[in-house]
Amino acid sequence: MSELTSVLLAGAIALGVVAHIAWLARVSRNRAKAALAADTASVRGVVADAADISGGTAGVATWAGMWNGQRVQLRTIVDTLATRKLPTRWLSVSITEPVAVPGIFDMMMRPNSATTFSNFDHLPYTLPKVLGFPADAVLKTDRRGVAFPQDLIAAHIDIFAEGRAKELLITPNGVRIVWLLAEAERARYGVFRQAAFGDAGIDPGLIERLLDAASTLRQAINRRERQAA
Repeated sequence: MSELTSVLLAGAIALGVVAHIAWLARVSRNRAKAALAADTASVRGVVADAADISGGTAGVATWAGMWNGQRVQLRTIVDTLATRKLPTRWLSVSITEPVAVPGIFDMMMRPNSATTFSNFDHLPYTLPKVLGFPADAVLKTDRRGVAFPQDLIAAHIDIFAEGRAKELLITPNGVRIVWLLAEAERARYGVFRQAAFGDAGIDPGLIERLLDAASTLRQAINRRERQAA
């Protein structure tokens, strides 16, 4: 094989590789667009006026709207921290209305590694738990010596018994529940390092359940505060 032929063959192979990579990128973008459209449809099946307010952060999609007369926010987050065995996809559901609590109350299930969706690791004070909280839950706050209605909170966290709820965050500005949607496909991530989640979309029924759980807890806390006033 002549030197010219070798150069031409190498060039053809390089062009083929570039074209294949471009095709894969195009397919990936189209899949991402289709997945976002499907997620948006699911969200709007529950929050009819939900607007996509995503800020362009890779792996994060955010919607905001009104549900049952309350401002709400929903977000999906792809967590690819290297400390995890597999990337995970989380669903964060928040009621963004006032709550009668004196500071931040953050309950994290099995907090054995850092997360991309929470500031739990930065909260300085750990709270003792009352009866009714899961054994593998850890409670933290941002203020020393504050008291939270833990008995009331413990009575409204049945959804955490299912094992997929990860975090309950209560602040004066709202209530948030974070739920594990899916882990990445092991084979594809192991070979290509791609965080693919298959058909793990957002179930409107799950959205409704999480919003209802967050709303019920918020109303219970505020109702007790009004009765004590």
